[in-house]
Amino acid sequence: MPTTKWETKSRSPSSLLPDPFRRDRPNRQEGSPPTGDLFRPKRFLGQNFLVDRRAQERIVRALGAGAEDDVVELGPGRGALTQHLIGRVRRLRLVELDRRLAAEWRRVLADRDGSTVTVVEGDMLEKDLHHAFPEPEAAFVIGNLPYNITSPVIFRLLERPRPRAAVLTVQAEVAERLTAHPGAGPYGALSVGVQAVADCRLLFRLPPGAFHPRPKVRSAVVRVSPIKPPPLSEYRERSLRKVVRASFSWRRKQLGRTLARHPDLALGRSSAAELLGRLGIAPDARPETLSPPQFIALADQIDAAVGPLPAPVRRSPNR
Repeated sequence: MPTTKWETKSRSPSSLLPDPFRRDRPNRQEGSPPTGDLFRPKRFLGQNFLVDRRAQERIVRALGAGAEDDVVELGPGRGALTQHLIGRVRRLRLVELDRRLAAEWRRVLADRDGSTVTVVEGDMLEKDLHHAFPEPEAAFVIGNLPYNITSPVIFRLLERPRPRAAVLTVQAEVAERLTAHPGAGPYGALSVGVQAVADCRLLFRLPPGAFHPRPKVRSAVVRVSPIKPPPLSEYRERSLRKVVRASFSWRRKQLGRTLARHPDLALGRSSAAELLGRLGIAPDARPETLSPPQFIALADQIDAAVGPLPAPVRRSPNR
């Protein structure tokens, strides 16, 4: 029975992309291991491939990117999300650290005439992500992030110009920190730093069985949508990060003591108490009770009182 136009459009994108990971594919060189063995997950790279198809589709739907949108995928791996994006978005940029996977994607995509997919081999913390597109602020970002670099990647995405939105699979604990409210256990420096400039939502959770190999921790999918236009200047954001980092470095200490004694601030007890008093914050308040707007106001007060804050003190790792 011939394939109809509707069937062609509705067919899974994976049927349009040759599968580079089939175990039964002939070896390219005699004596080389089966292709499936070549692409076994690498633990040192934090690779846990998403194998639950319903979860894959749900994540891509949550992104909301269409035929006129540009998308960056962080760590495409075996193509769990890629197969649902190819042919459905205007341009797709794949950033892959694993050189074998990157090479295989380049080989596969070379067979597709007029491909709008670009493969970038390298560390996602060092490469151009959405910044490489003509309209970076309109681009989307999607990815299953290695759990050991989640926070640095999120702050990398929040460098200007910022994308339209990012849908990321992260460790459930990190998702809770990203979306926590003041006074909640997970609330901390990450919560304040991200929520001050973006709207964060925990969309849904994923069990370990959705991945191969099964991670030892639970995962969740979050959507990070930068606030447009940015509510703070770049200078105020830098000041905010320094104050937040210092405040949470001694998490359970009273905020007045931290501001007075921390080497990155060193305001002195009387100055710290005075600044907090102007904002209606008690000196014995804990940092985890302050909201992002309160931290913004505090950073502004400190900056006005003492001028630009110095760079953080670098301490010896042996101390």
